[in-house]
Amino acid sequence: MDKVCFNNVKMKMFCLFLLFMLSVAQAKQDMSLAAQKFEVQKHLNRLNKPAIKSIKSPDGDIIDCVHMSHQPAFDHPLLKNHTVQMMPNYHPEVLFRNGKMSKANTKNEGSKSTTQLWHLNGRCPEGTIPIRRTKKDDILRASNMKSYGRKNKHSTIAKPESGRPGFVSQSGHQHAIAYIEGDKYYGAKATINVWEPKIQQPNEFSLSQIWLLGGSFDSDLNSIEAGWQVSPDLYGDNNTRLFTYWTSDAYQATGCYNLLCSGFIQINNEIAMGATISPLSSFHGSQYDISILVWKDPKEGNWWMQFGNDYVLGYWPGFLFSYLIDSATMIEWGGEVVNSESDGLHTTTQMGSGHFPDEGFGSSSYFRNIQVVDGSNNLRAPQDLGTYTEDNSCYDVQLGKNTDWGNYFYYGGPGRNPNCP
Repeated sequence: MDKVCFNNVKMKMFCLFLLFMLSVAQAKQDMSLAAQKFEVQKHLNRLNKPAIKSIKSPDGDIIDCVHMSHQPAFDHPLLKNHTVQMMPNYHPEVLFRNGKMSKANTKNEGSKSTTQLWHLNGRCPEGTIPIRRTKKDDILRASNMKSYGRKNKHSTIAKPESGRPGFVSQSGHQHAIAYIEGDKYYGAKATINVWEPKIQQPNEFSLSQIWLLGGSFDSDLNSIEAGWQVSPDLYGDNNTRLFTYWTSDAYQATGCYNLLCSGFIQINNEIAMGATISPLSSFHGSQYDISILVWKDPKEGNWWMQFGNDYVLGYWPGFLFSYLIDSATMIEWGGEVVNSESDGLHTTTQMGSGHFPDEGFGSSSYFRNIQVVDGSNNLRAPQDLGTYTEDNSCYDVQLGKNTDWGNYFYYGGPGRNPNCP
């Protein structure tokens, strides 16, 4: 090219112009990459607060111990002068004595409790809260920076009355749940065994959780959610993790997972939202479960969350919500997966253990000791539990009741199989 260019004056001018345009394009690309890098770092600085201590988890996570007053919740303009409520005024199952919570006596027949993997390498000091550090790769996996830590706007919640067998929502979300509606509910509880379901595509997930819902299933939906999930897109791996979510407008502009936006106020220094749960249940082996309770403090109006019998984690301030500022009108318990049908067939992403409910204990996933909190702030068994799944040949749910487990159900499935093509 050099010989051609410099043997002809016109060609020389053209070549110089071409080189100039290429250099301009490269400069623009470099500027764009630099701007993106700057914006990503700025976003990381907003999410990752200064740490008093950092702990390297065996799974590669960094857990930062952040002073309670510096947590992401206080980025919210309405929480700038908020006084942290260090203890709920009312609790539906335990007593407060001398400023401390006395443990409830609960049965744990046939299964064992679980905790978090990072505990193997350290704990956070009093006055701090543990926050899973967000990495650059976490943000870059998101479709755009603003969507990181948030559900897709088109996410759906199981709407039992509109379902029909074989129906799959346009968003590709599928559920296997038990639910209750028709009253005012001030909380919900369940014990859930914990698995590591296989995920077919990185943009799919599998979760098991409690939903507390208020409003319609339209743009005004209020939801508080808590449970465990496997989400490669969100976390960059296939680990099973404790998570929470909230929204006051059907996932459009409000809410996020864990502590990835302002909202949830954490007071506990031992449990990290989004951290890996360990150990996990195994097929025909030991069964491990977690207990989750969410309830409303009738005095302050905040929605509290408890993990296990010992860990009151924190609360969602009541003002975040419209309908849930009063009560929930529907409670759902169960599993959800995303079926992207990437190869034109139903996903092989598993729900729960990946086994159908009729296989029972040691094989299938379960929710046990299902309860709701009533208007008197008491836990009680739900009446008239219903079940719902879009297609029971892919994922199913079966209710039961006995003395040890109270109201319970097995749920889940393998996704694609000869009956679910």
